[in-house]
Amino acid sequence: MAIDYVIDYNCVPKQTFGSAEIIDRLKGRTRANTIIRMFRESGDTRTPDKMGFEFVRNTPEGEEETQIIVVQDLLDRAIELDAHAHHCAACPANALAMPFGCIGFIQYPLSEAGERWLMERLPGIDQPLLWLLLRQGIQEMGYDGADVAPLRASGTYFEASNALVRDMSDFQIDSNQVFEMTFLLGMIQPSHAGMLLQFFDAVPRATEASQIVPIMKRELSADDIAARYPLKVTPARGDDATITDLKRFMMALHRAWMQDATLSLDV
Repeated sequence: MAIDYVIDYNCVPKQTFGSAEIIDRLKGRTRANTIIRMFRESGDTRTPDKMGFEFVRNTPEGEEETQIIVVQDLLDRAIELDAHAHHCAACPANALAMPFGCIGFIQYPLSEAGERWLMERLPGIDQPLLWLLLRQGIQEMGYDGADVAPLRASGTYFEASNALVRDMSDFQIDSNQVFEMTFLLGMIQPSHAGMLLQFFDAVPRATEASQIVPIMKRELSADDIAARYPLKVTPARGDDATITDLKRFMMALHRAWMQDATLSLDV
């Protein structure tokens, strides 16, 4: 299970398969390789066409359905993507610099370290302009974290059983609210991507209202963004898995902002 995201940039692979199908095949390949590794570690030398596992899915009627998945079938479906991977080499939406790098995943459960890392990047009162905009956005949009609380209570989506809380001097914000404003919009518009990058200190921060307005109105060209707001966060050795995933997500946010494209989310 994961948060899936994709930069909605039109391309030949998306025209051929559709975004959802590409995501499904990429996740299938990852799942297949994980199963193969687990089998090999247990001493099982069977070929992938002899390996199978049970997969439980929920039907549209709300019932559980169990399927037997053959590992080789997952690999074969993913291999069909490879003939189209060359289109990604020079694609301006290839945020992750890899085949189908406009698509990424944040794996569940989100670690407590990852949530804390995200919370600590929010602007404090020493950065008054962004601090005020964050407070205003939370109040006006009604981000109260209520939709996230059941996810946390399930024990599946978050490592921490309780939301992390940060005192912002004049108000408090918790990690349920941060998750809501970041991931529960379904689709992130370019202007919102630019502001999220500002809030999470992923690009040089604007300090004047005259700098914020062009971000909020999406009046900056790709060249302007590259020159004034280059991405500051990249995966580093020692990052835990969630922090690595969050940094890659910010790479995709930045690229979507530059290309004036939406970033679609499936949480």
